[in-house]
Amino acid sequence: MTLATTRPAITVTDTLPPVTVDERHRLLTAPRTAEAHRALMAEVPAMSMVQTGGTASAPQFPATLSVVAWNVERCLFPEDSAAHLAPRAPDIVLLSEVDHGMARTGQRHTTEVMAKAMGMAYAYGVEFHELDLGGPTERVFCSDDFNALGWHGNAILSKVPFESVTLIRLDDHGHWFSEAAGADPEQPRLGGRMALAAVVPTDAGPLCVVSTHLESNSGSDHRARQMQILLDGIDAFAPAMPVLIGGDLNTGNHVPPDFDWRGEALFAMAEERGYSWTFTAEGMTTRPSLITPHPTRVMKLDWFAGRGLTPLDRAVIPSLDANGRPLSDHDAVWCRAGVTPL
Repeated sequence: MTLATTRPAITVTDTLPPVTVDERHRLLTAPRTAEAHRALMAEVPAMSMVQTGGTASAPQFPATLSVVAWNVERCLFPEDSAAHLAPRAPDIVLLSEVDHGMARTGQRHTTEVMAKAMGMAYAYGVEFHELDLGGPTERVFCSDDFNALGWHGNAILSKVPFESVTLIRLDDHGHWFSEAAGADPEQPRLGGRMALAAVVPTDAGPLCVVSTHLESNSGSDHRARQMQILLDGIDAFAPAMPVLIGGDLNTGNHVPPDFDWRGEALFAMAEERGYSWTFTAEGMTTRPSLITPHPTRVMKLDWFAGRGLTPLDRAVIPSLDANGRPLSDHDAVWCRAGVTPL
C-alpha cells in the first residue's frame, strides 16, 4: 500500500459538491487500476473536503469528557441512533459508516440528522463514493434505484464548535476499486479508508479528537501501515496536543485463527508513540444486524487510543434499541476521559 506523496489541501465547506454526469461516466469506464484510481480521486472535489454544519450548544468543554465511538453500519436509523446514545450524554461522538445521499438510507444526510437530534455541531468526510446501491443485504432498504449523492464516510459530532478540522487519507490505491487490489464486485467504490480529525477547546487546553475506520479486507500489516499514516497525520495537524482516537479499526480481520485481534501490529506501534489502549472496555463489539453479511462473526473491532489523557471510565454500549432491534452490526464503545496538557 502506498499513498501519493502529493496530497491535496483540505477544504472546509458547508456543502459537498456532487459527482457530475461527466465525472460519473469516467468513474464507470476507467480501467480498474491503482493509477486510474489516484487520478480519479484528484478529479472529485469532495474527496479533499470536510463538510461542517449543525449547532454547537456550549462554548467550551470541561477537562473531563464523555466520548462515544460507533460504527453505525450505514446509519439506517439516525433519529433512533441519536436517542440510543442520550443516556451517556456524550460530549463527542465519533461515527463511521455514515451515509449521505444513499438510496439505502432514504437519500438522507444521516450525520446531519443525528447532529440535529442531539443538538451538536458536525464534521463529515467522504470515505467512499458508492458507484452502486450497496451489497445484496442492503438493497431491501433502498428507497430508489439510484443514489442522489452516493457519499459514505466518517463524522465527528461535538457539543462545542470546532477550532479546526482536517481529513487524513490512509490509502489511495483503490482497495475497493482496483481489480489487482481485490475489489469487491458487489460494492464498487471510489475512495479509501480515512480519518477525520478536529481540535476542540477544553478547560485544560485544546484537544484533538479523531474518528477513523481502517481496512476490513486486508491483514494486520496493511492496517499497521494505515495506523502509521494516521499517527503521522495527527502529529502534523495537532503537534504536542492531547489526542483521543476512536473508531472501527477492523482488528482481527484476515488474522487467523478466528479473527484474533491480539495479533494486530498497530497496537504496539501506537504504544511506542505514546498512546494507551486502556480507554477501551473489555468485550467483543459486533453482533448480528438487519443487513450484516456476516451475522455469525463475533469480533473486537472498535477501540479508543489516547495520548495525554486519563481514562476515567469505559463501557461497551449494546446497539439494540428498546424493542431489541439492532441499530448496527457494531456495538458502540464509550469512555470518560480527563484531559492532561502535554
